[in-house]
Amino acid sequence: MQRYQQIALKSTVVIGCIIIIGLTGLYLSRNKIIRHLVEQRLQQVEQAYELQIQYEDIHLNGFNEIVLNDFSIVPKGQDTLLHLQSANIRLRFQTMITKKIEINDIKVDGLYIHFIKKDSTANYDWLFMQRHPKVQQLKHAKKEDYAQKANRLLNLIFGFLPANGELNRVCVTEQKDNNFVTITFPSLQINNNHFHSVIKVREDTLIQYWITHGELNHHTRTLQIEMYPKEGQAISLPSISRRFDAKAGFDTLSCSLTQSNDNRVLSLSGRAKVSGLTVYHKALSPEIINLNQGQLSYQINISGQAIELDSMTTVTFNKLDFHPYVRIEKQEENWHFTSSVNKTWFPADDLFSSLPKGLFSNLKGIKTSGNLAYRFLLDINFASPDSLKFESELKEKDFRILEYGATNLRKMSDEFEYTAYENGLPVRTFPVGPSWEHFTPLNEISPLLQMSVLQSEDGAFYYHRGFLPDAMREALIHDLKVKRFARGGSTISMQLVKNVFLTRNKNFARKLEEALIVWLIETQRLTSKERIYEVYLNIVEWGPMVYGIHEAAAFYFSKRPSQLTTEESIFLASIIPKPKHFRNSFTTDMKLKENLEEYYRLIAGRLAKKGLISESEAAGIQPDIQLTGPAKDIIKAYSSEKEEEENETDDSYE
Repeated sequence: MQRYQQIALKSTVVIGCIIIIGLTGLYLSRNKIIRHLVEQRLQQVEQAYELQIQYEDIHLNGFNEIVLNDFSIVPKGQDTLLHLQSANIRLRFQTMITKKIEINDIKVDGLYIHFIKKDSTANYDWLFMQRHPKVQQLKHAKKEDYAQKANRLLNLIFGFLPANGELNRVCVTEQKDNNFVTITFPSLQINNNHFHSVIKVREDTLIQYWITHGELNHHTRTLQIEMYPKEGQAISLPSISRRFDAKAGFDTLSCSLTQSNDNRVLSLSGRAKVSGLTVYHKALSPEIINLNQGQLSYQINISGQAIELDSMTTVTFNKLDFHPYVRIEKQEENWHFTSSVNKTWFPADDLFSSLPKGLFSNLKGIKTSGNLAYRFLLDINFASPDSLKFESELKEKDFRILEYGATNLRKMSDEFEYTAYENGLPVRTFPVGPSWEHFTPLNEISPLLQMSVLQSEDGAFYYHRGFLPDAMREALIHDLKVKRFARGGSTISMQLVKNVFLTRNKNFARKLEEALIVWLIETQRLTSKERIYEVYLNIVEWGPMVYGIHEAAAFYFSKRPSQLTTEESIFLASIIPKPKHFRNSFTTDMKLKENLEEYYRLIAGRLAKKGLISESEAAGIQPDIQLTGPAKDIIKAYSSEKEEEENETDDSYE
């Protein structure tokens, strides 16, 4: 027995010596091994992406510290993309025996990254190149879902900074032709996942200094960051003006993010808060938009083929808060979009006092009392446009306007001055009331003309409060089918408010302001329905510099508005959508085109249902009118020009 113990002891000693000798050999040759592995990998990357990757030295210091000096990446025929002077990377020893290698701490000195684009080529184009065909086949063989893609992106974010480290002289430059933005971190300190740095931002000749600090924790999957200017001046976001012809800035920005996974659903929750936010873009508003305080508390769920903003999300700006719900889902080759808001009763002035400055100029300074509630739903299945759902309703309870603020919203009730615009420029100004010689009271306008326009533009005008959700729904369905904005679904009240109160700048803010003004005028009866329609018929455009029904009746028929026939009334209603194209309604022999027959039958049938004409009269209505006013000479001249052009074309073929 003792003999066997001696043999076992000797064997153990021998094996121990072999292991020690092996580890010693491995330790002594570790730098050769790491250089071989690095060279092998870099060669593959160079060939795949046509890069030149060089370094002066790479070696291990001890078992777990990598030292890298003078490392650079240069795309073929392009400027240097990346240059690193030196880096010491210490790996977590406990994880080195597994495939999941973690960085314990890092020290970097002199990291310069340059994104340079000249004309149509850039030194970062290779980042978007297709990989090797075999890799592509493998990639398509197992298609990643949205949760997997999001998780891969978050891995890059959370792995961007180690738990501890120091990054000195880090500089990132984005240059396009002669314009550039440079972001410099003189020193970025990281201690136990918490980071702090002063950032120098230079855009062309503008220099800013930002302070940023926060936490980036890979293990808890959390991110917190706060950013504010080093001195009193607000932060101005770089590249926005050059890229998007816009401006954006803020005083303080803070945000947080926490990731969690449950049953193949990736969830992101957190908060974002901004103060002193200013935004400008002509598509939003002609003025700078100021938002004093804005906050978002969000919950985002990402599953296989869907991204969802949970209704637990709270959006707050100034005094107003609401809970939006948004879901975007891909079903086979089509998308399904759903969005809703359900805001229960809240003080009305919370809405109007929270409107961002510069966004609603006509409502600036308005004071209100009472309560409001709002409900919105938009559900679009792009595979079936006809199933689209649209709901939008703003309710009021004990609502009153205490002060009108910048604009008197009751001005249409009395005589006021109206300015007509063309191509954004004013062309005519005239009073809408008895002092204008062309003003025509509603009771002096032919009932046939009144009803023809109503049935063509807004048949339910006298029964709704400024909005027709069904009309908007039908317009959205039509636009989806033709894949362009062809219909707007606007009521007469909306058309009138747009022309009387708002600028001619087409932007998102104008549509929101238009909706609020229409709602205020209609719900509070600031102007009666009869007066709204009277104003509309007296300012609507009916031809080149032809405004109002008085001028229209004279321009086309040398008549007064009370003398118009059924056919003439239907014709005038037909050209309201495109008044400058009235000549296209006629043939070269001064007859109305045949494509108007269906329109005439439609409006005539509606006139009969309203009792203005009989069924037999409606059946006999034809698109046949006789022009007797100045329009006749204009159309004759236009027809002659077209005949001459056609003759010249025929001659050229001979």
